Amino acid sequence: MRPLSLRRTYFFRSAAAKTLAASRPVRHNQGMGDRRSCVIVGAGMAGLTAAEELNKNGWRVTVLDKGRRPGGRMATRSQGEMRFDHGAQFFTVRDARFAERVASWGAAGWVKPWFEESGHTRYCGVDGMNRIMCERAKPLDVRLETTVSGIESADNRWLLRTQAGEVFEADALVMTPPVPQTLALIGTCALPDAVTSVLRRLSYQPCFAVLASLDGSSAIPSPGCVQLEEGPIAFLADNTQKGISQGPAAITIHASPGFTREFFDAPYEDVARRLLEASRPWLGSTPREWQVHRWKFSLATQTAPEPCLFSSSPAPVAFAGDALCGARIEGAFLSGLAAAARLLQDFA
Repeated sequence: MRPLSLRRTYFFRSAAAKTLAASRPVRHNQGMGDRRSCVIVGAGMAGLTAAEELNKNGWRVTVLDKGRRPGGRMATRSQGEMRFDHGAQFFTVRDARFAERVASWGAAGWVKPWFEESGHTRYCGVDGMNRIMCERAKPLDVRLETTVSGIESADNRWLLRTQAGEVFEADALVMTPPVPQTLALIGTCALPDAVTSVLRRLSYQPCFAVLASLDGSSAIPSPGCVQLEEGPIAFLADNTQKGISQGPAAITIHASPGFTREFFDAPYEDVARRLLEASRPWLGSTPREWQVHRWKFSLATQTAPEPCLFSSSPAPVAFAGDALCGARIEGAFLSGLAAAARLLQDFA
C-alpha cells in the first residue's frame, strides 16, 4: 500500500500567463467605464454565486482563488478513472431559490440525486462535486492559483495585491474564505467593530480526509455511505457506489473533529494508518494506494444568523460563506446571493 500520486490539473489560467505576472507588476483597474466593479476572494459556492448575480446585473467581476480549481470544499480528485469527493459529499435543498438553481444544474447534466433520507434528497455532482463548480466558473472571470497577499482601501475603493505582483482595483469587495483567513487579509483595514466582533466569534472544525483505492469492492452498504457518531471516523463514502468513480472501490474517509485535532500535526503516514485500521470493517478489500488531505476549516460550528455581513467603511465590502447562513452548501449559496443583493442595493 503506497501513497496515491495525483496528476496536477490546471484550469482557466495558463502557465505562461502566470510566468508573465510573476516577472513584473500588473495592474488591473476594474473601474473603467460606467460599470460597477467588484473583486471576490474565493471561488467556492458563496463566491461564485455572488459573481453570477453581480455579473448578470452588468458588473465587472473578478474572482481570485489560490487553489488549482474552483469550488473550495466542493472538491474532487482523480486518478485515472477513479474519482474521490474529498470535501463536501452531498447537499440538500430546502430554499426555493436554491431549488430553482439546482434544477438548472440538473438539466445541464451537472447534478444528480444520490439518495433520500429524512424526507430530503441528497444531491451530488455527476462526475464529482467539483464538476458543478468548474462548470459555473467557465463564463466568469476566475483567476486560479492567485494568492492575495494584501488588501487595502483608498478613495472609497479596494486594492488587492497578489504574491505574483498583480494589483486589482475595484469599487467593491466580497470576502468568502474561511473567516480566520479573511481576517488575516483584511484585519488591518479600519472595519467597524460591529462587523469584526461578529467575524471573530465564528469558528470551524478541522477534518482529515483519507482517499483510499481498494483492490476490489467495499463493504460499505448501499447507497455507499456510513455516518458514525463515535470513534475516530465521522463519515465513509464509496465513490464507486456513488457513481462518480469507475473500477474498484474509491473510498473517502472523513475523520472526526476530535481525532483531527489530536493528530493535526502528525505525519500523514500515521494518520492514514490509524484511519484505515479503524475503517477495516467497512473496507471489504485491501487498500492499494492512499492520500491524506487536511481540511483546517472543514465545518463551521459557531455561525452567525445573518446571511452576510456588510460594511460601507472603509469601502463597500460584504462577507459571505457557510458560516454566515448555516453550515451547509445551501447556506453558502444563500450567503452569496445576499452579498450580491446588498452590494446592488448599496450602489443603486
